[in-house]
Amino acid sequence: MKASLRFAKLLFLALGLALLAKVIADADLQQVSQHIARVGWKGIAFVMALHVLTFCTDVIGWQLTFRSVPLNSRWMWRLYSVRLAGEAFNNVLPAASVGGEPIKAALLKSHYRIGYREGTATLVLARTINTIALIVFLTAGFAFLLASDSFPRSMKLIAGAGLAALTAGTGVFFLLQWFKVGSLASKRLFRTRVGQKLDHLIHVIHDIDEHMVQFYRASHARFATALTLGFGNWVLGAVEVYFVMRFIGHPVNFTDAWIIEAMAQMMRAGTFFIPASIGVQDGTFVFVCRAITGATATGVAVAAVRRCREIIWIALGLGFYWLYSLKRPAEDSAAVPSPQGR
Repeated sequence: MKASLRFAKLLFLALGLALLAKVIADADLQQVSQHIARVGWKGIAFVMALHVLTFCTDVIGWQLTFRSVPLNSRWMWRLYSVRLAGEAFNNVLPAASVGGEPIKAALLKSHYRIGYREGTATLVLARTINTIALIVFLTAGFAFLLASDSFPRSMKLIAGAGLAALTAGTGVFFLLQWFKVGSLASKRLFRTRVGQKLDHLIHVIHDIDEHMVQFYRASHARFATALTLGFGNWVLGAVEVYFVMRFIGHPVNFTDAWIIEAMAQMMRAGTFFIPASIGVQDGTFVFVCRAITGATATGVAVAAVRRCREIIWIALGLGFYWLYSLKRPAEDSAAVPSPQGR
């Protein structure tokens, strides 16, 4: 089984690299290099600064889902560094962008005394909220796509089907949390001989479900704020595309930038099994930018700038993880201001 999974991961990675090679081979590399040169280090610095802001919205939204963590800058920085470390692994592991979530939970537990139950619940909440916000963002992007004459009808149909599938999947996942299906299933399991041996695990599932349901049903203001921040996070991605297109010398209006980012994020969500959606995300940038501007090189340049930012961000995340590995675990009396996080 492990050998089969390893083979599948390598196969998906190879397919992504092959697609990336095809994208590069079809482009005029001289034009691409000229576009990237126009961006320069100042442009890359601007993109990185914008992503710092984007990441802040992500972290604050996550911070709102905790019971035991106060809403202050000290805890924001702690969660920022933990999320940065975990997201590096989310980007490089072919695990549906959740390969870094156990790392986040482990860092919260070992360094800030936030128990696995609360840590896991907040990670699921943050992921759900961000996905709901993504659906809202993609819906607006789909509306812009339908109104545009630059794209064929077949592409609009594929985009609509992808959006419908993502919406349905997210809806089911949300309902599983709302109705505490995990707790109900564990109660049935407890009645069996095997279930009685898993008593501790069943209580953990119940506590995680309770945390999530209480957040949805009792923390309306926090939920709404986190959802708004999540939507803002995705919009900032379109802002990034808008400015990168201006930097490379092919400015587009903001609705076109929104379409480009929406299509890239939709394809990324659909190809979670490929590490960092390598090749697929880049091909999407090329296809959509070519439809809008008529030039293949613009899409390759935008994809290259995005990959440059991602590589720098992954390197920073791995650096933070390494720093955490050098730190001593928190003492029993450390960090969390209330026992609810234990």
